[in-house]
Parts: sequence; C-alpha cells; structure tokens
Amino acid sequence: MKKFFFTLMAGAWCALAHAQQPTQTVKGRIVDTESQQPVIGANVIVTSVNPIMGAATDTEGNFRIENLAIGRHSFKITSVGYDDAFLQEINVGSGKEVELNVKLTESFRSLNEVVIKAQKENGAPLNDMVSVSGRSFTVDQTKRFAAAVNDPARMALSFAGVATNDDGSNQIIIRGNSPKGMLWRMEGVEIPNPNHFAQEGSSGGGISALSANVLGNSDFLTGAFPAEYGNATSGVFDLKLRKGNNEKREYALQAGILGLDFAAEGPIGPKGGASYLANYRYSTLSVLNKIGVNLNGDASIDFQDGAFKVYIPYDEKVVVTVWGMGGLSTSTVDDDDFKEKFKSNRGIIGVNYLRYINNRSYMENIVSYSATSQSGDFYDKDLKATYQQNFVNQALRLSSLYNYKVNARNTLRLGVIINHLDFNLFDRDNEDGPFQVNVDQKGNTQLFQGYAQWKSRLSPTVTVNGGVHGMLLGLNNQYSIEPRLGMKWSVAPKSTISFGAGLHSKTESISTYFAQVKVPDGKTDLLNKNLKLMKSAHLVLGYEFRPTSSWRILGETYYQHHYNVPIGPANTTTPFLLHNSQINEISGFVSDSLTSDGKGRSYGVELTVEKALTGGFYLMSTTSLYQSKYTGRDGIERDSRFNGQYVQNVLAGKEWKVGKNKTNIFAANVKLLASGGNRTTPIDLAKSRETGKTERDWTRSYSQQLPHYFRTDLRVSYTKNKKRTTSTISLDIQNVTNRLNAHDQHYDRKNDRVKLITQTGLLPILNYRLEF
Repeated sequence: MKKFFFTLMAGAWCALAHAQQPTQTVKGRIVDTESQQPVIGANVIVTSVNPIMGAATDTEGNFRIENLAIGRHSFKITSVGYDDAFLQEINVGSGKEVELNVKLTESFRSLNEVVIKAQKENGAPLNDMVSVSGRSFTVDQTKRFAAAVNDPARMALSFAGVATNDDGSNQIIIRGNSPKGMLWRMEGVEIPNPNHFAQEGSSGGGISALSANVLGNSDFLTGAFPAEYGNATSGVFDLKLRKGNNEKREYALQAGILGLDFAAEGPIGPKGGASYLANYRYSTLSVLNKIGVNLNGDASIDFQDGAFKVYIPYDEKVVVTVWGMGGLSTSTVDDDDFKEKFKSNRGIIGVNYLRYINNRSYMENIVSYSATSQSGDFYDKDLKATYQQNFVNQALRLSSLYNYKVNARNTLRLGVIINHLDFNLFDRDNEDGPFQVNVDQKGNTQLFQGYAQWKSRLSPTVTVNGGVHGMLLGLNNQYSIEPRLGMKWSVAPKSTISFGAGLHSKTESISTYFAQVKVPDGKTDLLNKNLKLMKSAHLVLGYEFRPTSSWRILGETYYQHHYNVPIGPANTTTPFLLHNSQINEISGFVSDSLTSDGKGRSYGVELTVEKALTGGFYLMSTTSLYQSKYTGRDGIERDSRFNGQYVQNVLAGKEWKVGKNKTNIFAANVKLLASGGNRTTPIDLAKSRETGKTERDWTRSYSQQLPHYFRTDLRVSYTKNKKRTTSTISLDIQNVTNRLNAHDQHYDRKNDRVKLITQTGLLPILNYRLEF
C-alpha cells in the first residue's frame, strides 16, 4: 500500500512538473508555390520531439499544433504530390505564438506519371523564380547575428559579396558596386530608402527605420535578378511584413540604449481570420553620448518610426492588406566653428488586393504612396549660412501582377508597374563666394515598367527561368529592354550548378537630371536632363554542395559590365570630371555637365561555408575576392572607390539550455570581419595650404587605399521563458577590441598636415525585451 501511494504521489508530482513546463502553439498555412492555393491534408511534423508531434492542414491549408514545449524545433512538411519542405531550429518561446507559412512545390511527374520528389532547403529564396545570387533571411538572424541590432542591411554584411565603407551607416557595397544601385521593395512594390538619416539619392542611412517586430522572412539578391525586379544594378532587398496573430492579442516591449520599441498584434473583426500588427519606436542617441560613446561626433541625434499591417481575408477568393511605415530623424551639431541641422523623414502606405481567379491563377494589384524629405541648414561660426538644401520626393505607384500555373512544370508571371513621381528640389551653397543655386525645380514625371517571366522545369533536375523587363522614363523618353535568364541543374542528389545572366538598368536620382549647370554666358542650363539609363550586364555561375541537411558549401563567380555611366563631357578640363565617374558616388548629385559615355566592370569569386543552427550551434564563413574598375573621360581604367578587393567574414554562435527545467537560453555570438581598406583620392597638400581646406588630386582618383579593415563583434543574451512571457536581455558590442579603422583623410589646417579620419570605436548596445 505504501509502495502504491508513493508511486501515485511520484506520478502526480511528475505530471505537475510537466504541467508547469511552459508550452506554446505553432500554427500556420501551407500553400502551393506557384498558384498560392491551399494544400489540403499536408502533414506538418515536429521532428525534434519524441514522440513525434504533428498536425494536418484543413480545407484552407491551415494547421495548428498545441502544447509544444518551448525551445528550438525542426519541422517536416509533406503532402502527396508535393516535394517535402524542411524548417530547422525554429525558435518557439512562451511569450508569442509561432506562425509558419510554407510554400510547397508540386512534384515533377515524368511521362509515365512516376512522381519524382525533391526537397526545399533552408536559406533558399522565397521567390521561386530566383536561380542565382539570392537567399532568404529570417527575423531570427537579424536578432541573432552579432552587432546586426535588428537591421537587415547590417545583417547582410555577413553574406558573401557584401562590404561597407562606413561603420556609421548601413549602406552596403555589393560586388564592388555603388550602394546607389540598390532596390528596396516591400510587400511586392518599390519603396524609397527605408533608413533614418538618409541622404538624397542614397540607399542607406544611420539605422533602419523598420523594426524587427514587424519584419517577416524576406529575400536578399546580389546579382542577375529575375525579370520582375527592375530599376536596380547592384542588389535587391525584397522585404515582407509578417501577419499579426489572428486568434489572440500579443505584445512586445523593448528598451535599451537605442530607445524604446513597442509592438501589438491581434485579431480584428467578427468573422475571424483578420489581424493587425503595429509597432512604434522612439530613440535618442544622447544616451550614448552620456556614457562616452560618440556615434556621430558632436551631433545630437533623435529618431522615431512606426509600421503596421492589417490583413483582411475578405472571402475565399479575396485578401486585402493595408500596410505602411514611417520615420522621422533629426541630427543637430552646435560646434564652436560651425552649426548644422539635418532632417530626414519618410512615409509609405500601401494597399494590396489579392484575388484568386481559379485554382491555377491569381492576380495581385498594389497601390502605394510614399513621400520623403531631406532638409539641411549649415552655418559657419558667425552664423552665416553656407549651405542649404530641401528635397521633397513623392511617388504614387500602381503595380499589377498576374500569375498562371500552367501545370506542374510551367508557370507564367506577367506584371506592369506605373510610377508617378512628384518632386520639389532646392539646393544652394556659397562655397566659392556668392550663393550658387545647384538645383531649384518642381514638377513630376513617370516611370513605366513591365515584365514577363516563364519558369519551366525541363526535367526533375533542370529548371529554367527566363524573362524580360522593360523600363521607360517619361522625363526624357529613355528606355531599356532587359532580357533575363536563370538555370538550376541538380547534377547529383547533393550538388547543384546554377547560372544567371541578364541586363539591368537604373535611373539617376531626380536631382541629377535637374542640376543647374553653368554655361559659358554665366547662366545655368539643365544639361543633364537627357542622361541615358545606366546599364549593367550580369553573368553568374555557381555551384552548391550540401553534404548534410544542415551544412552547405556555395561558390559563385561573376562578371558585370557597366555602361552608360555618367561622366564629364568631352570638352571638360576640370580634373574632377576628367578623371572621375558617377559610378563612385554614394548619394546626392553633382552640379556639373555629365554625359552617358562612361563604363566600368566588376568581377570576382565568392565562397560560403555555412552550418545552419542545429544542436544549438551555427557557423558561417564567407570569402569574397573581387575587382571593381571604371573608365572616365580620360579613357584610363582605374580602381573604383569601392574596390576593396576582398572581404572575409566568420560568424559563429552557440546556445545553451539553462535553468531548472532547461527552458531558458544563454547564447553567445561572435563575428570576425576583415576587408581591404577604403579607397580615397590623395590630398593635394600644396593646394590645400593655399585654400585652407581639403583639396584632392583628381589626376590620381581613388588610387590610394587606406590600411586594411578589421573588426570583431560580440553578442551575448539570456532568454527566460515563463508560462506566458518571454524576456531577453542582450548586449551587442560592435568593435569589441576598439580598433580605430581608417575611414578617410582630410587636411588639418591648424597643424598643416594630412589627418586620418577613423571609424567608430567600441560601441555597446544593451537591450531588454519582453514578449507577452
């Protein structure tokens, strides 16, 4: 009797202990990759628990798995007639339900109706039309990678082919190309630069204006893009906003050195299925100044931003999504020798109307409106204005996409994009005496784009993506017809060869077309209004080997030929125009005459060795060797400003389960970065002494390379899971060794010497996050 009583009590105690273990719900939707139709009866299996748990999808493709123990879990999704899909190490915490939305590819059927199955690998692009130089990234990676601080652009610095030349900015250099060639998309449509402190014509800024609270899994492309991507020559960020929880309300609060961030989500409407997601963030970097970290010199920096997404499944055939984001940022400097105030604001709102026409086709129409403004006022020590700017750009965009799944082997996608661009531009300076107006223009123009894509699975091992993109700028009737081709060939079960080629083009910033150029009679004229579209031909060859489900080795080699690059006119004698090229510019415009006669080229090899996060450990090493050249008006080929020649990244991270019930996680992540030093144009010391300011010797344009760049970043975090909450305290340290890497040079008038400008030293970022 005593033995029975003891056994009964022990069992009850174990059951009670198990009941106290925090659990969570994992849910989501499984759809067909090509048609977006729900996959009914698909099996979603949790392979990381014993006994195995799982669920099957209902008539709408939805599934739900309850009472899953918190921790990292792997999932296998299977369905009759479809290739298997695998998701590894998904983080399941007690504070927020996990939603998994997975696309399955219909299995290839041979002529005798034998089904041949493959599987979708981790890291594969969400866009199935991407053949080369593309990968998806997760929100977890933006949080986990050391010093990424929830910023997609800073996270992308860890990928092959990506470099930076400024620690204080998140603009990225892809395969030796100017950051100006980047395309940002959100929810399927082009958006303006989504970063705080963004300059006119730039693609980056001080920090992302988009919180990781609203970001979903997205794609990052570095070359030979499919036909649906236009107006880009270097890279593409194709961002997605995640859906809010449509069953329960959830909240997240984050406080740290960079400010406060609050997010809320939950169901809306009586019918069910609809949801909202919203966040707001406010920050002042004056906290960093108080602890002795000067991220931006003596500047006082403030910013705030917000984003939202409302998801409304109107009925079985129609889904309406309303989304948007906005950001305000201000930088003020009050120095003894000069004063400046810079503001950079942006706002975007969009409506997506998705209609399923039948079980093989759908159409998505998107209307979006965006507005950006940059203003700056600069004064000398006597409070005399030296430079003023005010740029306001607005865009109304209409995008329409039609997708038709012909059969399991073939898919057709067609699209048209109409961009109506309004602008109000003003810029003047008195650097050489009286005020000189560089641009003063108000008006509008249009940019028309269209594309057609065809995806064909020629065999179980060969897939071809072909298409064409067309673009017409109404301002000067310049156009471009751009063929694109991609191919993937699985030469063996674990080996894939990929190929991509295509022509790409990009418009200049509107301010460049309307720069007021001085003519011989002393007046000004719009000599740059008829500049051609800059074009870039890409060629990529890749090989991928996956020895196991968690390891992959990827090598790519590429060649890019750039032409129609703006350079100085044929009769110029100005050294800057004679020896330089717009291929070297990061932002802004030049108030000089330009012609589309320049050219350039980039080529290189990249190697990625990556172990996905399994068993609590991940590793990634990326090696990039490249050359970036340009030819200016003088006909001499030179190193471009962005020819760093090499980038080496090594990232590693480890998670340990700790606590009484092993439900808490301590994590450590490290990143090592080495790259070639920034290129700069040597300073003409004699001329600098005459004028009392920095003067460059443009006959040696970007011929000087500064010392090599080295940086070590570290991130440590502790996550505690309670019954209904998850809390995380984290510390990111950028440049943990406090190495002062070289950024540029300038003439130090007081000491009559060339002085080195260094980049950011040790930068600690402490955060506390609570999900409930």
